[in-house]
Amino acid sequence: MSIDVKVTLLYPPAQSWPGTMCKPNGSLAYPNLGGALLAHDVEVEVFDAAVGNDDDDLQKTFYEQTPLPSGLLRTGVTDERVLAAVANSHIVGITSIFTDQETMVLDMAKLIKHAYPEKLVVTGGVNARSRLERFLDAGVDVVCLSEAEHTIQEIAAEVGRGARDFSKLSAVAFRKNGETIINKTDPTQILWDLDTLPMPAWHLLPNERYWEIARPHGGHFPPGEVLRYGSMMTSLGCVFQCRYCHIAGETVGSLSGEIGRFRVKSEGRVMAEVAALKKIGVKQVFVEDDTLLGMKRRAIDLLKLIKGEGLDIIDVNGVNVVHLMNKNEPDAEVLEALVGAGFREIVLPFESGTQRVLRKYATNKWDTRYNIKALIEMCKDYGLTIAGNYMLGYPDETRQEIERTIDMAKEHMAAGLDSSNFFLVMPLPGTPLFESATAEGYLPSDWNPDRMNWTKANMVNTEVPPQELEELRDRAWREINNQDYVAYKSDMAVS
Repeated sequence: MSIDVKVTLLYPPAQSWPGTMCKPNGSLAYPNLGGALLAHDVEVEVFDAAVGNDDDDLQKTFYEQTPLPSGLLRTGVTDERVLAAVANSHIVGITSIFTDQETMVLDMAKLIKHAYPEKLVVTGGVNARSRLERFLDAGVDVVCLSEAEHTIQEIAAEVGRGARDFSKLSAVAFRKNGETIINKTDPTQILWDLDTLPMPAWHLLPNERYWEIARPHGGHFPPGEVLRYGSMMTSLGCVFQCRYCHIAGETVGSLSGEIGRFRVKSEGRVMAEVAALKKIGVKQVFVEDDTLLGMKRRAIDLLKLIKGEGLDIIDVNGVNVVHLMNKNEPDAEVLEALVGAGFREIVLPFESGTQRVLRKYATNKWDTRYNIKALIEMCKDYGLTIAGNYMLGYPDETRQEIERTIDMAKEHMAAGLDSSNFFLVMPLPGTPLFESATAEGYLPSDWNPDRMNWTKANMVNTEVPPQELEELRDRAWREINNQDYVAYKSDMAVS
């Protein structure tokens, strides 16, 4: 007997540390999956439990946080409201990309399976894939192991047929008769032609609520600026293989298959996505590519096409220092293309001030001999706002090497950098760093996913002790950035 399947894609309530700014998830996972389901005429909705929908009072939902036993704060609707939101669905999908949100994902899975044992609970994302036994223990029925647009279509079709036999599906893990079955990703099912992906369904997101909250995951906006933002990707994968990034583990023979390989969308496809974002009222676009400039000439041509579309393009993490250089000097052509396309802010991932650390952990992805002072000055000449990202606390990083990174940030600020962001290195599940940190005694067996936050030192036995690392990070951020910026970010954190 066939049924008309309904799917609810659920962002769980958020959890955050006291004193830090809670932001809605709003990742591209659900627009992508929602678009795939709509392409197969499957009814689908997105419910973001952190912000609710038009039936919920945003003031109570998002701004009145509840203390959790862990000491963190919960943001979002009640459990009862979540159950009401998924009551009429056959499948509930819960994304688990971010390790520090794992507890909330597992809580939602347990909640839903307890109330509705017959519903199929599906999850995916690098965190779920890397911790699949824990997710299956919580009652998750299927863990998707790779890019899931095709997989979610197959799962919906199976449920629509009135069956639940996932043994023939690629890139899934599930339990059968108490045994965990892992079907690794079939290499032939990895999409190399990204233009064949269904169009993302951004309209499914509670965009008006996100815009009212005005807390995107990146960017620095003047007070009072009206935000109507959205996210897109023009490519997948990365040209780098940094040890702290999950992409370095997404290789041939892994559970996910070779999805870490750099792949691009055509110019026509990208412009179609730009048009779709404009149609729903987006004014600011976050380009989420891991390496936007991985093919420099392609990116320049693409950016020239975007010019004149009337959007503010805000890159989060896809512009690397090496791509802005021509040999050791800044590349004016690339900067002109970025500015011409509407970029107004760039974040430069410096990661470390020592070449040894860059070589060991960050694919040697930039050279400390580059003329960074000239790059920053040229960026400012073009009217760009420039931030720098710096990582502290690699397992064997010495105090001297950390101080060199902090001193480098000071030099960059003196050259005209607008702000500096300091992150503590996190050995996230799914990354080579997690595997080595576990094997080499830098991560205890009872490590706590709730603490996987860039402000927290998660490793032990590091060259510089964890408590000192947190003190160094906090002091560097407050002392190096100008006080107006510190006050702006601090106000956002506690508001």
